[in-house]
Amino acid sequence: MSGSRRRTRRSQRFTLPQRIERLDERVAARVNARPTEPRVDAFWRGLSTFANHGVLWLVVAGALVALGKHRAAFRGLASLGLASAIANIVGKRLVGGDRPALTSIPIARRLDRSPTSPSFPSGHTASAAAFATGVALESAGAGAAVAPLAAGVAYSRLHTGAHWFSDVAGGALIGVAAAAVGKAVVPGTSTPVVRPRTTPPTATTIDLPASADGAGVFILVNPGSGRDLGRPDPLPLLKRRLPLAVLHELSDGDDFAELVDEALASDDPPRVLGVYGGDGSVGALAGIARRHDLPLLALPGGTFNHFTKAAALDSLDQALDALAAGFGRAVDVAELSFADGDPITVLNTASVGLYPAFVEEREKWEKRLGKPVAALIAAVKVVRRTRPLEVSIDGGETERVFSVFVGVDRYYPVTVAPIERRRLDDGVLDVRILRAGSKPRTRGALALAFAGKTNDMLARMPFLQGPPVLDSSTPTELSLVTREEGGGDPGFAHDGEASLGTPGGVDERAGHRLQVRLVRAGLRVYSPAD
Repeated sequence: MSGSRRRTRRSQRFTLPQRIERLDERVAARVNARPTEPRVDAFWRGLSTFANHGVLWLVVAGALVALGKHRAAFRGLASLGLASAIANIVGKRLVGGDRPALTSIPIARRLDRSPTSPSFPSGHTASAAAFATGVALESAGAGAAVAPLAAGVAYSRLHTGAHWFSDVAGGALIGVAAAAVGKAVVPGTSTPVVRPRTTPPTATTIDLPASADGAGVFILVNPGSGRDLGRPDPLPLLKRRLPLAVLHELSDGDDFAELVDEALASDDPPRVLGVYGGDGSVGALAGIARRHDLPLLALPGGTFNHFTKAAALDSLDQALDALAAGFGRAVDVAELSFADGDPITVLNTASVGLYPAFVEEREKWEKRLGKPVAALIAAVKVVRRTRPLEVSIDGGETERVFSVFVGVDRYYPVTVAPIERRRLDDGVLDVRILRAGSKPRTRGALALAFAGKTNDMLARMPFLQGPPVLDSSTPTELSLVTREEGGGDPGFAHDGEASLGTPGGVDERAGHRLQVRLVRAGLRVYSPAD
């Protein structure tokens, strides 16, 4: 038996025709009567569960990004967001109805947690169809690869007894329509649009030592930086343009400070310190450059290159042109201190809470899967298991929060993990606090995983909309006392590098103490002229 078909919820405004209800009964009876192996039932249960909250499609989107299909991934996620809103906010309220009775579903097929929301339409199917259609509208090949997975998710809702056939069919129609409407409203282009910088970096322009041939320049090169993105080896270009520079290719165990000290102790000490790498490498050398009062040559080579983008250094040639001309700027930095320890220079951001654990988890996966996919997996896992922190800010009352973000100068957009720094001389710290108990865990996971690549899109997704999720302020100094609920060291992160241990350890009663202080014009860095 397939169970009674009765749509009797008070939220229901429309009743499906009896012929559709009879069709649902017949399809359910045939699906439930078909004998299957236990491992087959486990597969469909697992697939259906993996698609909860769009997790499956987030992972697929990460894989598409890793394969260079950025536009297809973003179109798929945007279509999913629209379809999810229509299915869950509109469809279930207008039609709704009861789901198939559990007594009619073979025990081995039942989900661990039976859905309790109204039945029509299937939100899982709407999301699957929308994502697959959105991907196909940007890349036929990628769409063909994703379509069987979307069809599998749709069938899994029948196999597990979570939905009737009409629920699944209705969800599929909503998903396809949502993707088509999205394409009509935002057609996109066949090739990525590169938006030119509209404003120069806003910081005081200064004269720095010029070197067209690399004389007096010492550069550390991270050979693995950016390789997962297909970037070419930077050494040939550096050797051609800077034949007199001293280039040191980094290897495991190299200490930046020791390498610089050795260079400064040589017969021909450098006048300029440079580094090719991501934000972590640039940030590490920035503190050393400040300590020795030397200008920094930041060469973009990482995944996101937040600092070099803010300094209008979008390519190696731009940075080398600024070096040759002697153009530079004095930019704001921050100092991060623990108790009485020496301060750490912060170029971009510092944080406690979600981000340190996210970076730690991401590093476990990125060598095998690449950074984009690893970031997505890490974000989902960390957000699901994170325990709130107990935080006292500037001596105030203790509050429960998931994360505290501190940016050097103002950051955009207003999200859990903002990514874009538009000015270099705001003279403030941008503080964002995500309080425990607020709803946007999904938005936080997406922001962590995709950083600046999707923030603008996420801010427009209907299923991620809601009231402001953050408390924000712009001081010049910040003092925090943090501890994990239940004890433990919450760790910290700065400039894309994470540490799950606090220097000097943590007093279980007093907590983890840190201070962040803005330093106006604290670093001299090469940057193109206005």
